[in-house]
Amino acid sequence: MSDLNPVFDNYLKAVHEREARGIPPLPLSDEETQAVCEALQSDSLDSRAMVKPGLEDTAQTLLYMLRERVSPGVTDSSYVKAEFLGGILNGEKISRYISPLDAVEMLGQMGGGANIPFMVEALDAGKDLAAAAAKALSLTILISPLMITKIAELASDGNPFAQNILRSWAEARWFENMPPVPQKVDCVIIRTSGEINTDFLSPAQEAITRDDIPFHALSMLSTSPDDTDFLQRLEGIRKENPGVPILFAGDVVGTGSSRKSASNSLVWWIGNDIPHTPNKRRGGIVMASKIAPIFFNTLRGCGAIPVRCQSGNLLEGKIVEVDFSRGTVTEKASNEVLARFSVDPPSIMEESRSGGRNLLIIGRKLTVRARELCAKQGMEVKEPTVTLPGKPELPENQPFSLAQKLVGRAAGLPGILPGQYVEPQAHIVFSQDTTGKMTRQELEELACTHFATVYIQSFCHTAAGPRSKDATMQTNLTRFTNRLGGIALRPGDGIIHVNGNRLLLPYFVGTGGDSHTRYPIGISFPAGSDLVAFAGSQGYLPLDMPESVLVRFKGEVQPGITARDLVNAIPYAALRQGKLNLKKGDDKVNVFADRILEIQGLDHISVMDSYKFTDTSAERSAAACTFAHNPDRIIEYVQNNLTFLKETFKKRNPSKQIQVIINLMEKWLATPEVMEADEGAPYADIIEVDLDTITEPLLAAPNDPDKIVTLSEAAGTAIDEVFVGSCMTDITDFRAVAKILGGKLLPPSMRFWTVPPDRESNTKLADEGVHHTLLSAGANVHVPGCSLCMGNQAQVATGATVVSTSTRNFDNRMGTGAQVFLGSSIVAALSALDGKIPTLEEYRAVYREKVGPFEKEISTPMAF
Repeated sequence: MSDLNPVFDNYLKAVHEREARGIPPLPLSDEETQAVCEALQSDSLDSRAMVKPGLEDTAQTLLYMLRERVSPGVTDSSYVKAEFLGGILNGEKISRYISPLDAVEMLGQMGGGANIPFMVEALDAGKDLAAAAAKALSLTILISPLMITKIAELASDGNPFAQNILRSWAEARWFENMPPVPQKVDCVIIRTSGEINTDFLSPAQEAITRDDIPFHALSMLSTSPDDTDFLQRLEGIRKENPGVPILFAGDVVGTGSSRKSASNSLVWWIGNDIPHTPNKRRGGIVMASKIAPIFFNTLRGCGAIPVRCQSGNLLEGKIVEVDFSRGTVTEKASNEVLARFSVDPPSIMEESRSGGRNLLIIGRKLTVRARELCAKQGMEVKEPTVTLPGKPELPENQPFSLAQKLVGRAAGLPGILPGQYVEPQAHIVFSQDTTGKMTRQELEELACTHFATVYIQSFCHTAAGPRSKDATMQTNLTRFTNRLGGIALRPGDGIIHVNGNRLLLPYFVGTGGDSHTRYPIGISFPAGSDLVAFAGSQGYLPLDMPESVLVRFKGEVQPGITARDLVNAIPYAALRQGKLNLKKGDDKVNVFADRILEIQGLDHISVMDSYKFTDTSAERSAAACTFAHNPDRIIEYVQNNLTFLKETFKKRNPSKQIQVIINLMEKWLATPEVMEADEGAPYADIIEVDLDTITEPLLAAPNDPDKIVTLSEAAGTAIDEVFVGSCMTDITDFRAVAKILGGKLLPPSMRFWTVPPDRESNTKLADEGVHHTLLSAGANVHVPGCSLCMGNQAQVATGATVVSTSTRNFDNRMGTGAQVFLGSSIVAALSALDGKIPTLEEYRAVYREKVGPFEKEISTPMAF
């Protein structure tokens, strides 16, 4: 015990510290798990050395820790646990507290991954051990193809236990064993009002704690102007209604970033513990008038039931009956129906029963595979108890939109229609650093030991001012990504989208753990860390195909109007046409919400600039975005990126996946094919934007990215700070700023942040003398990355009024109380020089003198 005491002393100290905050201890580390395993092999265990309240002695406490406090899957600690239990199983280790049968039972509670080889080996052991292993394996779905093949071979050789496993999988007993979702549930409501974005549910300032779900959940809604007392109210409701499930209700919920930590935090407060999975919960009911698509899906990943419905009558404190069969929410006291709803898609009920969307999909795949194996071996099986998806039915000569063609091609189909379920190939997956630790956890839970597709990990969100914890995370995630065969960028390489977009081809379908994973060519469906891990480990995406909204530009671009102004023209036109409003709750109108935004009519826009359009589809709460390009521009873009990959990127990154992309690019360039929408393709709505009517710059006013105003309406507003940076900028923006600032000095009180988006732009701007101009004028040049756009490290002064080129301007995101205008780099530069937003006349005068004559020089894309 002497070697173990320091480990347990430190563990108990941490336990007490977290108990004081009302949260459980962290899952056991590999060192702590090893200490537990060694203690359980001791013959002289002090029975009172460490006793958890409610347990008898030290041995029972250690067994509890080993059973309940080790994360499942392929974590370092799960390997330690599995090796120990496997050793007991095969006789290499002895514990007076754990028999071989106990070891099989505990191995069977570990989900999948490290435990599976030992359980498969037990199928050839004695009858009792083999039967116990078979029982556990028959209910386990996270099985590698290698282990499935091994079990199938045993079954083919006549092993009755292996045969029972295949039959159980084929009949989906893993699903049947899970308790069904009750058709009627009594709940008590807790409510938020207005727009609750994911910045409020998972504050960026606490990003480093996101992988520690209970600790991070303590900060939920702490930055929301109207709900800082949410946790206190929740505690009061629980005291008044002990044991009654909580229904979370809201108006508009989950807009903004893709962070699954928002769902993890919410489900921590309204969900249920998961047996043998420490510090994570699942389940719960969420009802709101609008639920943003990414947040909707991350709730599904948590096994929660998200429902979009008229929620205005779902008031806090009411006790209600939720009837899923009738689709009603009824107040218990008055018997009044407060809301009517349908669960859409219906698969959500099976997802919740399975413990989450990912587990249902993987389980269904296993059932399909097992049915094939049983048929091959002549084994009769019953029909499965779970719904298996069929192939989508498509009418003959059906026209498709660009998005529908892209998804269809990735699924081996000519197209796909809205409402149909499909599982397209994920050609590439992006992961970023502030959600990367959560994605790693999800990958380990899914027992992933090697990426199934191209996977890129960036460190752009923590480049601005990394603390010790950030630096440790960067090192560990780099090693993890490299070990699984992915591409790990370096801190300072810049923003994930800028780097990742250079690896794209026009037929790619993918995803990423950032709401701005919106490819300029191809299509991406940004997601939370659970679906990012799923795509990275499985190589495909689960997708309920959304409807599309066509945005068609017509006319000619007017002088002085930039790409950023045209980006803002989309919500501006929708507002004027009554297809978007700034209201909340049941009266909210947003034609783009949960739909694919498809853009046509901007052939003059470069692929690089087109990302500014697809990028901001996130702010429209769109599910995805496509951009119709001139094919010659795509060919030029791919050729340029291919040069970069071969001559620069491959030399500084060891991943074999880069060569995979190089090969695909060379193959495509040999016979380039660019898809386009069919005439008569189905769209839920069409919005036309007349370029002839956009005659002055457009800005998003504080603090709503949809609140679009003209420059004339904003002119004269005093500005404290200016930010030119984020994934909404490229090298051309900084050149334009330098032209305007050349030979001038900023006011002494002005803070002007310039943050190039990537390493290559940073180097090129230095070579061109742009940095010298910016620094000489009094601006600061920061390391490439997200910087102020994220607000987790760099922030503006409290209460500052800001002009920014970044993506969104939610309350308290860029700084406490900050009032943020979103506009072009030209408006930003002029605002910095004068300390106020310029008038239209001032803007036009400077544009004519400083920008227009140099437009070709400024707008030349990065060439490699």
